[in-house]
Amino acid sequence: MSTALSKESHDPKILLYKKNLRKEISQKARLQAKAGILEKSAAIKKKLFALEEFKKARCVVCYVSMSDEVDTHQIIDESIGMGKVIGVPVIVKGTKELMISRITDRIRQLEIGPYGIYQPRQDEVRPIQCTEIELVLVPALAFDRDGNRLGRGKGYYDRFLTTIPAHALTVGLCFDFQVVESVLTLPHDIPVQTLITN
Repeated sequence: MSTALSKESHDPKILLYKKNLRKEISQKARLQAKAGILEKSAAIKKKLFALEEFKKARCVVCYVSMSDEVDTHQIIDESIGMGKVIGVPVIVKGTKELMISRITDRIRQLEIGPYGIYQPRQDEVRPIQCTEIELVLVPALAFDRDGNRLGRGKGYYDRFLTTIPAHALTVGLCFDFQVVESVLTLPHDIPVQTLITN
């Protein structure tokens, strides 16, 4: 359940809170050793793959991780090997919207896009219809136990999550230090349904 201090979409108290929490969590993320990230990410991947909803899902959307996030590269590669349809986000040029594109070869098809995030090359974009999506892996800087998330402030995922089918499961992946007591939210913020941490 979301906690909102105001019905206004730009409550200054919440915006300041989010700014400070982003700074705090980002500092902790940068201090992680690469070996620790990979070890924790492997533990998270194991829990994800054991999830019944993941096992049953044919079409999975997965973010392509940056260096300080739960590593999803192996999740993507192994899921493709399982025969799942794997979609990754593409920022639609000139908008603040995400499109989902199917990939079958992460290394060959991806290049660095906006904000330093890997996404499919323009000639490799293969759109997936939102109605096909059964499970979405969602990144964030922080989550609380109710699934409320603190993103990076651009709102891409909040907009995207309003377009997916009601039956699609949303799963937040994060390290243990990214779970906080409470994430204050605004009316447009969309929580995830399930959280997996190391």
